[in-house]
Amino acid sequence: MKKILVLCTGNSCRSQIAHGYLAHFAKDKALIYSAGVETHGVNPKAVQTMLEDGIDISHHTSNNVLEYTNIDFDFIITVCDNAKERCPYFPSHALQFHHNFSDPAKAVGTEEEIKNAFARVRDEIKTFSENFISEHIK
Repeated sequence: MKKILVLCTGNSCRSQIAHGYLAHFAKDKALIYSAGVETHGVNPKAVQTMLEDGIDISHHTSNNVLEYTNIDFDFIITVCDNAKERCPYFPSHALQFHHNFSDPAKAVGTEEEIKNAFARVRDEIKTFSENFISEHIK
């Protein structure tokens, strides 16, 4: 079974959304982990936006990347430039991928505008995740 690690700055939003979609599309063909170079807790708006698409990530936890140094990952995906630049090196033969998604947690405006920002990023991550699984997990 393939092991995938998704990295972001605080493991609160983008990496959590990607974790949810990668697990959804991979089903039982991969184990998905997510972590951050820091831990900020799972963003309630990320949980809500995923529920709106039928995926429950409310059981996810915010983890630090150093918790996973003993796992031999097949793939490491960074979902923000900050994590790509700041991620500590740990020995791995994993294939590394990067896609910088905007951070919906930094969206400003009305509640509706913020909700729309979360939905937009969610949909971008959903497309990325579905494509990643179809290309790399058989």
